[in-house]
Formats: sequence, C-alpha cells, structure tokens
Amino acid sequence: MANTYRVLDKVRLQDEEEFVDILEDKRHCNDLRFAFRTFSPPPYKGAPACSSAELNQAVLESQYLRYVIKEVALETESSVEEVRDKVCRIMREMSQNLQLRFIRLMAFTFRKVFKRLFSAVYVNMEGLQALQQATQEFPVILMPNHRSYIDFLVVSYILFNYDIPVPVIAAGIPLAGMKIVGEILRRSGAFFIRRAIGSDKLYWAVLSEYVRTIVRTGFAPLEFFVEGLRSRTLKSLPPKLGMMNMILEPFFKGEVYDITLLPISISYDRVLEESLLAHELLGVPKPRESTAGLLKASKVLQENYGCIHVNFGRPLSVRQLCEGKINRCQYNLIPRDLPQKPNAEAQACGSWLAHMIVRLQEEGALTSPWSLMACILLQVPTTVLTEEGLLFHQLTEQTLWLRKLALDFRAHLSWPEKVPDSDVMSSTVALHRSVVYRKAGRVYLTRNDELERKHSIVPEDDMMRTAAAFLMLASYRNQCLHVFVRPALLALAMSIRKSTRKDELLTCFCFLQEVFSNEFVFIPGKSSQDFDEACSLLHECKAVHVSQWEVTDSDTGLEVLSFLQELLKPFIESYQLMFRFLCEERDCVFREKDFLSGVRTLATKLIVSGELHTYEALSSDMQKNVLSSLRRLGAVSKIEISENNEYKVNKSAVRRTGDMLAGRIPPQIVQAAPDPRL
Repeated sequence: MANTYRVLDKVRLQDEEEFVDILEDKRHCNDLRFAFRTFSPPPYKGAPACSSAELNQAVLESQYLRYVIKEVALETESSVEEVRDKVCRIMREMSQNLQLRFIRLMAFTFRKVFKRLFSAVYVNMEGLQALQQATQEFPVILMPNHRSYIDFLVVSYILFNYDIPVPVIAAGIPLAGMKIVGEILRRSGAFFIRRAIGSDKLYWAVLSEYVRTIVRTGFAPLEFFVEGLRSRTLKSLPPKLGMMNMILEPFFKGEVYDITLLPISISYDRVLEESLLAHELLGVPKPRESTAGLLKASKVLQENYGCIHVNFGRPLSVRQLCEGKINRCQYNLIPRDLPQKPNAEAQACGSWLAHMIVRLQEEGALTSPWSLMACILLQVPTTVLTEEGLLFHQLTEQTLWLRKLALDFRAHLSWPEKVPDSDVMSSTVALHRSVVYRKAGRVYLTRNDELERKHSIVPEDDMMRTAAAFLMLASYRNQCLHVFVRPALLALAMSIRKSTRKDELLTCFCFLQEVFSNEFVFIPGKSSQDFDEACSLLHECKAVHVSQWEVTDSDTGLEVLSFLQELLKPFIESYQLMFRFLCEERDCVFREKDFLSGVRTLATKLIVSGELHTYEALSSDMQKNVLSSLRRLGAVSKIEISENNEYKVNKSAVRRTGDMLAGRIPPQIVQAAPDPRL
C-alpha cells in the first residue's frame, strides 16, 4: 500500500506544468559516480573568476568598511587597527568557503539520505530551465520558504544535479558551532549570521557589505529565507526585511543593472521535525544544534517521509517590479561608499517585494491529501478522535468534498494520478501514523508519550500528550491555509457583522486582516483586492451571491461558509482567551515570559474543564502573535527602558478589540502602529 502513494514518474499542477522525480533514475546508479561527474555550470556573464578568499579581501578593502571602521574607532575611542582586527574576526566567523570537493561530498551524502527518507523528490523542469538562463544574465537571489532544516540542502542538491551554480546560503550562527558539520556546511556555501545583532553597528556594516559584494560581483546565486526563521507551525511567517534591504541596495545605487528574485516553494508530505516542532510550541526547550544531536537524530532514516515537491517560480526582475515605485535619483546625492540607511520609500518597496515573494511561495506550494484531511480532522470533536474514532469512509467523503473546494479556489494539489481515492486516503493515513492511526474502519488520534518520558510541563500529562498530537495536526492544516484564508475571512466577516452590505463587510474584513496579520501574510495596501478575490472565489463556488452593493449567502452555500468559519475558529477562540487573560490580570504591566506561562496555565485549566475546545491556545507562537497584534493595534505597548521585556496593556482597548472580534460592536479599521519590522 505504501507504494500507491507515489506517482510513477511525474505529477502535474493544474496548469499542466511538469514535475519530474529526480530520484527515480538515480536509485539504481552509483552514488560515487554521480558525485564525481563533470560539474560545469555556465558562468554569470559579468562575473570574473573569483575565489572565496578574493571575495573576502574585496569586502575588507571596500571604501564602505574603511569609512565605518574609522567611525567606530572614533566612537569607541579605539585604534583603527583594533577595530579592523574585530572586522577580520567577524569575517572569519561569518564567511563561506565554497569549494567544489565539498559540494561533491554534499551531493554524495544527501543523495544517499534522500533516497532513504523520501519516496520521491519532484522538481518542475520549466522553472529549473528558467533559473539556468537567469543565472547567466543578472545576480540571482533564491528565496525558498523555510519549513525544515533540510530546505537549503534540497535546493543545493537539485542545482548540482542540473549543472546550475550552487548558491551561497545565509544560515544561522548555531549551525557553525556543530563540530565537523559546521565546517562542511561552510565549505558547501553557507555563511553564518548571528541571531541577535541588535545595534552592533560594526557587525551590521560587515554583514551588509558582504551581502552587497556577493550581489555586485555575481560571485554565486545568493539564497536566503525571507521569513527569517524556520516556521514551527508550517505556515508562512511575515517576512523579515533586513536582508532584503541589503540585497536591493546595489540596484537602488545603480551598482548593478538588475537583480533577479526567484521564489521557491518546498512542500513536504511529512516534515522530519514534526514532533520536535509541536513540543517546542508547548514550551519544551529547543535542542541545541550539535553534531551529537544530529547523530542521535539518525533514527529518522528508518522512517518514510513521503514526497517533496520543489517548485521553482518564475524569475522576477527587480528593475521591472520597482519601476515607478522608487526614485533612484536620490542615491546620486550621496557617494555610494558612505553608509546610507534605507529611507521610508526604499523600506516600503522592500516590504512590498518581500510580502509578494511570500505570497508567490504560497501560490507555488502543493497541497497534499494529508493537509486537506487535517482540516477535516480538526473540526471533529476531541472525544471522537481520542475515544470513539471517526469513521474512515466519512473522513474520505469529507476530504474529497474539500478537494473539490480547494480546486475551486485554484489550489495546486499533489493528489496522485491514476490511483483510486481510497488507496490515496489509506496510504496517507499510514504515512502519518505518528499523528493518527486506523483501526476497525475508524481513525484515531495517536497520542505521543514523549513528554511523559522526559519531563512534564504541567501536571495534566495526558492532556499535554493530546495537545502535542493536535498541534502536529494543526501544522499540517496550516500548509493549506493560504488557499482558504481570504474566503474564510469574508465568511467570518459575514458571521460577525450579520450584514449583507459590501462596505460593512469590507470594513470587517480589513479589521480581521489587521488582527491576524501575524498569523497570515497579506501584501500591505492590498486589502480591497483581497476582499474582491474572496468575493470572486465564493461566488464561483456558488456559496454567495455578489452584487454591486451586497454579498449574500446562497441556499447551497451554507456548507462552504460553515466549513470556512470553523477553519478560523481556533484562532478566534485562542485570541479571545488571551484578551480575557490580559483584561483579568490585576496589573497593567507584565513581562512576556509571565504572559506566556500565565496564558498556558489558563488554557490548560479551561481545556481540562471542557470550557475551551482548541489546543492551539497552548502554542507559544500564537501567544507571541497576539502580543504583536495588540502592539500593532496600540492596545499593548512595550516599555522601552525595561530590561525585562515588559509591556503595558490598555485594558479598555483590548476589551474593545475582543468585542469587535465577537461582533458585539461594529468592527472598525484600526490605524495600526508602524510595522516594527521596517
């Protein structure tokens, strides 16, 4: 049965773009021969041959760094030589040392690993061909989504496989500390960035000049994760803009004619870190990256993780995208070598591009049968999954109904061709036996006992084991939320407002987008277009009637609207719980860690008593998202002079936000505070 989940050689998107399994013809050929085959990627046309050492030297000798070194020396009352020595130490810690022999070692190792872990690695050939052409014309920036530690390894392996220049990759500094592995990653193209840079002027200067030099010289394609961090919930994160601004600056200053951005969507049937991520969300400390930890994790090689789909998007020209959005003449007023902080116009342009890339990553992602099943399972009462079991044929019928709705909403599905639906469903449940299992025609939740074996967070161990399974289920649901979120927000607005007037629904829709902008990614300034898209999709599936002034539900649309409202119910309930917690607290000043622990304690109590029906309120990511949302709405403010990460809450503003979310008062478009990510 396990083999029925694999499509023989290829799958196709709705638009018939071809995906090919790059492991299929490699399973029976020699791995060593593959690693040592001729690797001769076409060079970037404007780039002279340049080694990593020469790249580092160019950075150290740049006029920009010389200027900053003198500035820092004056500010810190140090000698220029002392500051320069510090710069050299930063460069040694940060820089990559890309070498062909280590690329071959990587290719050999990961080919063996991928063949053990995955049934198939599917790649769209049209996207690869476009990338191969793009690397010869302008500097290329590869921008994959980030769901697993192996994301950048997958991309590098694919590019080596097809004679495309292997990228240099922005990676977190903890990876550099892994014995042997850290050095292998460095020589395979990784350069390492500190997690907390803060106001370290010198480090910012070295990093930005290093990145700009790579872009200016076309040394290699540059790969970075625009979301900044690996998503622990498997849904898109709001983009971080620091690296984006560094990459765009050479274009803004006229140092390169154009830059090519290339979104990459990596979709996993099953994520290697699924259990680890769920337990991190429940407060279990994240294991430190180490070689010993990597060796202990080798047990994953005994598991089957299904398929990976890697969708290389259409190359995007920064020159074309920014036309009319930014006045580059202003950069002629200051010498290029002088430090220049991005102005508001440049920041807004960078933010728009970053959000657009994340949306393109979402649009390029493939939705698996399991992701649709997770949507259905999370709308089933807890006792059904933990005690009674859900009838398998009922789960099948509802998943097939949801498949049709996803296709109506223009989703790309990785549903196997020429395989009976019943076989697809059976093999999907078998693949995800760590989350659910099938017994006597019913589906039950698999409750993990890992917390019990290690240490408990709260006394209610049984509840926490159930919570870990539900958070894994929620993560897989999150993989397809982008398909439904805009129609779901409209369905929710219709439920909250109890109105059919388009203007009132639009106002409520915009309010919901503002509240949940840390949960879901929306392009700034595009709320009206998102609303129109939601209206169009619901109208096309005959769930609503849309006129010039009204949106009304149809006689046949109740099932669709009800499903979409239930899809967002865990978010509504979790946010309302945290609003309640803040309003009931005696003090108006609180520390973040006290908020997180207090909310978790309250949520645990309410789940055990049966008053709260979602386990997602226990997620530390959602708790932090609520704080970010309230800060943006002006209901919570951070005390800047505090060293303990303290906040001050405006309880009346929090209560008002909760009332608007519950429909007790009409929602209003709140004037949000400036985005701190800018």
